[in-house]
Amino acid sequence: TSYLVLSLQQSIDQVFRVTKSNHIFLLSNNNLYLWDDANGTYTQVSQFVQGAPKNEEKQSNFLSKQQEELFPYLTWQEQKKTWQKNQQSKRFFPKAIYYSDKENIQQVAIDPSGAYITYVRYTPADEKPTEYEAIITADGYTQKRFARPKVSDKEPSSQLEIFDRLKDSSYVVSFAGLIDIRKKPEYLKAYGDTESFYKTDRALCIHTPVFNEDGKTALVDIRSYDNKDRWIVLLDLSKGTWKLLDHQHDEAWIGGPGISGWNEEDGTLGWISATNCYFQSEETGYSHLYQVDVNTLQKTALTSGNWEVHEVFLAKDKKSLYLIAKKIHPGVRNGYQLNLQTKQLIPLFEGNFGIEWQLSPDGKRWAIRYSTSTQPWELYTAPNKAGATMTRVTKSTLPAFDQLKITAPSIVSIPTSDGQQAIARLYKGTKSNGAAVLFVHGAGYLQNAHHYWSYYQREMLFHQLLIAQGYTVLDVDYRASEGYGRKWRTDIYRHMGERDLLDYVDAKNYLVKELGIDANRVGIYGGSYGGFISLMAMLKTPDTFKCAAALRSVTDWAHYNHEYTSNILNYPSTDSIAYQRSSPIYFAEGLKGQLLMLHGMQDDNVQFQDIVRLNQRFIELGKTSYQLAVFPTEAHGFTYTPAWVDEYRRILELFETNLK
Repeated sequence: TSYLVLSLQQSIDQVFRVTKSNHIFLLSNNNLYLWDDANGTYTQVSQFVQGAPKNEEKQSNFLSKQQEELFPYLTWQEQKKTWQKNQQSKRFFPKAIYYSDKENIQQVAIDPSGAYITYVRYTPADEKPTEYEAIITADGYTQKRFARPKVSDKEPSSQLEIFDRLKDSSYVVSFAGLIDIRKKPEYLKAYGDTESFYKTDRALCIHTPVFNEDGKTALVDIRSYDNKDRWIVLLDLSKGTWKLLDHQHDEAWIGGPGISGWNEEDGTLGWISATNCYFQSEETGYSHLYQVDVNTLQKTALTSGNWEVHEVFLAKDKKSLYLIAKKIHPGVRNGYQLNLQTKQLIPLFEGNFGIEWQLSPDGKRWAIRYSTSTQPWELYTAPNKAGATMTRVTKSTLPAFDQLKITAPSIVSIPTSDGQQAIARLYKGTKSNGAAVLFVHGAGYLQNAHHYWSYYQREMLFHQLLIAQGYTVLDVDYRASEGYGRKWRTDIYRHMGERDLLDYVDAKNYLVKELGIDANRVGIYGGSYGGFISLMAMLKTPDTFKCAAALRSVTDWAHYNHEYTSNILNYPSTDSIAYQRSSPIYFAEGLKGQLLMLHGMQDDNVQFQDIVRLNQRFIELGKTSYQLAVFPTEAHGFTYTPAWVDEYRRILELFETNLK
């Protein structure tokens, strides 16, 4: 019947395999369907309905009442229709679960036994979206386009619910008893708030449960939406009760490899056996793997040291964990096997390179993406054993690229003024002209001083052009870059453009002292967060750098997105100090040297309004040593080749004019 057949126009979003071999559950249009291979049918097993249940009470008048009183046959007919409708509903549809117009149903999943459906009732924050204009359009008219809201103190909320298919009923899981769920962050004390706890629970971000194969329990990763706390709990599916397995707290923000800095992004979490699970934590200051016995609550560290686990997955036989880690150096991504019985960490592919990998279904061979600092990513294969040789499968570069003479950067360590060491890529040609350029990577929490192919491949090739012209180029993994542990990650908390900027001041001093670079001929450039640091360099330390190019730059963090910004600076309404001291627009009066700003008008991430506001500030301050180049068709990441060429032509001319 039409009730049992899934429309061919519907896409399948996810597939759930369950313990019954001939059953597969499919997620489509946010509802679950059962495919029974034995009889070749689809059956809908969840029914989420937006809106309130319909009231189907009949309107009664004198005549209808009279008929009902005089003729019992009519009452019997109505009862029969109601019974048939209920029977049909029970046969073809489960009980309807209603949600309001202000809510969404998310993360629908089903346990391996097929008995329990879990879902999250999500209420978005009531936030105003931002707008920007498309100027170059086919019809000649500008077009208004919508993008993400700005950072605010408004948070969404989520509630985990379980639908019991056997009982045809659903129930809410309460997390009111989570430890420190009402705890206030320490920064509020700077504003005179001495109370330790809120009067109500903080809003929670609840991740999709990770089901045990027993069909009775699941692991749930829960974050506070202010991202100060993470709880991992064991959920009893039949009762909707839970017990705490691990609690992580960070007065800055929860993050790190395998944990994630975006509280709605899933972290590492899985089952080793019916009674043991694994996850990652920055408990020691570096992101490592831990195992917990869900019965005894005994926690065991599976890895340790001043290095980080980047990615992990469990072998099919559940005897090993395979992980990508930065064990021998922060700038590598190497492959290891962790024997869960002996706890021995076995190097499989270790050296000065980066890999991404996928194990074959039989567990015997690897498909590997491999690169070095001068070789782009290529596909290799290798046996699944220690010391195996990788065999190259692809060659993706063109002859013109192969003819390029790419100079490999050296990896250097730079002493910082607070007693740390910053890792950097140093590019040098055969002859120096005495000038230098510092590059600032974007994304904040990203790594670029490493032994594999650069995320910024265009900029890396631009650096080859610069060193051919005699410049020395330094690409620093400044404070908050990925791969260096919790302290390095959070050293910018409540003050962007301070410790991270000072790392570049220290980098310049290193070039002057160690390589004989002329202190008056050093420039700086970068995009996104790199553009932000380039602006701060010219505004807060105006006598340090001769010139700067700032691409797609954040100029005021109160205008950036919520997830990223609220982690680091909290909320504008509760931590205004953090926003003011972290935003370039408040330091515009400091501009002295030559500044080139470049921005795409279609940028829906760091929006064009950002750079326009700073430009207006410069106008009102009477500043003259700056230029603004706009790109009408480009978004945050440029895609049109002429726009790329024009952008880097301008940057090269800036350096050639001011540094030679």
